[in-house]
Amino acid sequence: MLASFADAAARPDAAAGSKAFTVDDLVRLKRLTDPQASPDGRYVAFVLRETDMDANRGRTDIWLLDLTQKNAAARRLTTSPANDTSPRWAPDSRTLYFLSSRSGHSQVWRLPLAGGEATRVTDYPLDIGSLAVSPHADLIALSMEVFPDCMDLQCTKDRLEGPAKDKAAARVYERMFVRHWDTWSNGTRAHLFTARLAADGTAGVPLDVSGSLDADVPSKPFGGDEDFAFSPDGSALVFSARIAGRTEPWSTNFDLFQVPVDGSGAPRNLTADNPAWDAQPVFLHNGDLAWLAQDRPGFESDRFHVMLKSARTGSVRALTKSWDRSVNRLGAMPDGRSLLATADDLGQQALYSIDVASGTPRKLVGTGQVSDYCATKDSVVFALADLGAPADFEQFSFRGWNDETVYGYVMKPYGFESGKRYPIAFLVHGGPQSSFQNLWHYRWNAQTFAGGGYAVVLIDFHGSPGYGQAFTDSISGDWGGKPLVDLQKGLAAAIASYPWLDGERACALGASYGGFMTNWIAGNWPDRFRCLVTHDGTFDQRMMYYSTEELWFAEWESGGPQYENPQAYEKFNPVAWVAKWRTPMLVIHGEQDFRIPYTQALGAFTALQRRGIESTLLLFPDENHWVLKPANSVLWYRTVLGWLDQHLNR
Repeated sequence: MLASFADAAARPDAAAGSKAFTVDDLVRLKRLTDPQASPDGRYVAFVLRETDMDANRGRTDIWLLDLTQKNAAARRLTTSPANDTSPRWAPDSRTLYFLSSRSGHSQVWRLPLAGGEATRVTDYPLDIGSLAVSPHADLIALSMEVFPDCMDLQCTKDRLEGPAKDKAAARVYERMFVRHWDTWSNGTRAHLFTARLAADGTAGVPLDVSGSLDADVPSKPFGGDEDFAFSPDGSALVFSARIAGRTEPWSTNFDLFQVPVDGSGAPRNLTADNPAWDAQPVFLHNGDLAWLAQDRPGFESDRFHVMLKSARTGSVRALTKSWDRSVNRLGAMPDGRSLLATADDLGQQALYSIDVASGTPRKLVGTGQVSDYCATKDSVVFALADLGAPADFEQFSFRGWNDETVYGYVMKPYGFESGKRYPIAFLVHGGPQSSFQNLWHYRWNAQTFAGGGYAVVLIDFHGSPGYGQAFTDSISGDWGGKPLVDLQKGLAAAIASYPWLDGERACALGASYGGFMTNWIAGNWPDRFRCLVTHDGTFDQRMMYYSTEELWFAEWESGGPQYENPQAYEKFNPVAWVAKWRTPMLVIHGEQDFRIPYTQALGAFTALQRRGIESTLLLFPDENHWVLKPANSVLWYRTVLGWLDQHLNR
């Protein structure tokens, strides 16, 4: 049985066609995440995020849905003004553990379903980042950021508070990462701990089980409890970690380590033979261990395929080696006979069941974006989103670079009338190994552009996932080549196929790699668009290499460090084409973006201003690579749509 529960609560009403969908609607949508099925299969707990516009932030609570009742309404379990996240079931299905900041910082709490108030499980001096409950509910696993040389948590807390008392303000570094994503390194590492649960439900002194490794568990900046798992008997934890050393910024060599939960032994490397990425350990009911693995070191967008290690024999086999799809998230059915996996597939993020005996994948959900899921003994509950409302959209294909098949989407604008032609918002996705597929995107939401009166065209150019690994690989070393041809041919194909698209009134917009591409278009397709929008885009490839943090990305895409292969960095360098720029451009950047530092935006804006090209610079002092705060999101969309209004003369 399959049960979808997310789309009805979060998706805008397709029937509400009398009102345009706006950014004010977008930021106020409720967002459902992290479904967790109770072990007995009766309930699913999930996190619901609502937007507090006055506080300019999202608020999260935990909700519960009874799966045994037809058309049951979800009920709210937590109502604290603080954020409640990460619901995790006790094995008896009668108690929920969760993370909450209601005490002032993130700690573990528990809530009995029979009634009563939530009670605190941990009272540690540091924030807890992730949580798992052991199969016997006798202990919990959790992560905290600590100084590796500290003997206890209080030592870390005292050291973190020390600089506030010092009049001198400086940082000293002897190795990278100096900063990562949006955070300056302060010397702490995320460590994995276990803590015994007493009879009264409180946790004892935490035991650091990963502290002997120079590594973050979970990984930074986005790792969570998918990075570690209890063995079925509860005696061990397996976690994914990359040994840092001085090579951390240019290494993707994550390995799986196994460690006793009582700390009686050191972590043991289970995947030392693979120099590439090993991730997401998942135990089957019989003790077999499944996980995701890549084959090529240094390539973050290599295909993740499923590996399986037998608990009985210790033998390891590549379960999905012949399946030409990259798994995003791995899970398992409770009986251990099949695995569950999401993977991009032809413009969708599909859900699959994988037979453990044969490795054969079977598609369970093929339309839309399965963003998360959980399993009971006889069903799968999944969170589903898509672009299907309120404006109409359609997938199309065309002959792109080298006459190869490329896919894209078109979306009609709000108020569409047959016989009329509409200006085009031509959205270019980032990554570049990502996709503007049939998904609900809060930062580049096609429905919001359609609500502003624009037809939307999106192209999954060479480099996008879901069309085979060779298609994904094809962009590396060719950032301004095949993708530009695909964009050119894709826009032309859309205009030829959909007469309501006004090809004379078009603006190209993109972020990250999409921002690079709009900068590249400015010099290499300069007369096609009436305006451009570049958000957090690369302007100078050479200085980008020396100021970004995750060097493995640039080194794979350009065939090595800049000082070893400078010609590759210059081959598709927008700064070299500034003399040909002439299209009005809106430049946007977050000052806390350490992936593509904001000096790239300053460079682009300087070039535009010096050349006398109409241009505007929008900087967000408190945003990183993404615009996340509700008020900033509203300002972003209003500024961008205003720029389109100004230049497309609707």
